Amino acid sequence: MTDIFDRDPDQKPTQQTIARLTGLAVTTVSRALANDPAIAAKTREKVIAIAKEVGYVPDRAAQRLRTGRTNVISLVLDPHSEILGFGNSMITGIADIVRGTRYHLTVMQYQLGEDPLEPIRFIVRNRQADGILFARTAHHDVRAEFLLEQNFPFVTHGRTGFQNHAWYDYDNHAFAKAAVGRLVNRGCTSIGIVPPSRNYMYHQYMMAGYFEGLQGFGLPAHVPEDFDLNMDADRLHAGIRQWIASPDRPDGIICPGEVSAIVAHAAICDAGLVPDRDIALIAKRTSEIFNHLRPNVESLHEDIEEAGRIMMRLMLRQLAGEKLQDLQVLAKPDEGQEPAPAN
Repeated sequence: MTDIFDRDPDQKPTQQTIARLTGLAVTTVSRALANDPAIAAKTREKVIAIAKEVGYVPDRAAQRLRTGRTNVISLVLDPHSEILGFGNSMITGIADIVRGTRYHLTVMQYQLGEDPLEPIRFIVRNRQADGILFARTAHHDVRAEFLLEQNFPFVTHGRTGFQNHAWYDYDNHAFAKAAVGRLVNRGCTSIGIVPPSRNYMYHQYMMAGYFEGLQGFGLPAHVPEDFDLNMDADRLHAGIRQWIASPDRPDGIICPGEVSAIVAHAAICDAGLVPDRDIALIAKRTSEIFNHLRPNVESLHEDIEEAGRIMMRLMLRQLAGEKLQDLQVLAKPDEGQEPAPAN
């Protein structure tokens, strides 16, 4: 066989390159790269191995013209701070599933305050992808509405007010209700919560779980009105500091994210109080950061990497033609970790 590197290094490898190196017809190479079962498994393996060695990348423009497909899935993200490493964890999970398929992942980011529909509209109108993944959903989510009107495949991280689309969601109702129970078991009778912004769909689920949990124990609610989870850390710190300085300060606080828990921990210490002794904390954990916080913060776990994996699987199933009502997943909170005793 001709040495696979016996070619002009500046020349892009093509299917003809692979055909020359394998001694196969170009049509056979093309079908093997598409994983056509009519082509023998050994032949497909041989073609794929050579394609990887020479660095073959499909010509997406030609592919799109020929098949109408791009073999690209786009993840659209906006930067936010309440969940540490959200984007990286999501990408890692999606990449686990994309790897080994014909699809490639692209990431498009927009800034808070910008029109969230603009990147979605750009992808659809310019046919930049075969499907879109996005997060931070609203009840009347204009992105979901637009994609439904366009009949364009998408999967959301979070539910919307539209029922007929694929989604993955963390059960924030169950999280908040369980968090109330955990704090009651630790002797708390005045339980507050750092509320999510009303702009997002998960606000209604989390607050419903919080109120239901309190009602089960006959306890009053403590919900601050002047700050929310989605504010930056400095504003959150100021709000929590003022909250815990008030006469009716809570003796337990539910933090729906690691940043809010770290900020609350700092605010409690800055007020001359001791976390877990004077005010107990429980948080939603998405990383191992609490392993390095003293005293440890009790937590319930949300696996963002697994969310990415599930969302990508839902996308592949959607592209394969499965019914949308079968592509909706609600994930229960993991038990998480108990706090280490305070010194």
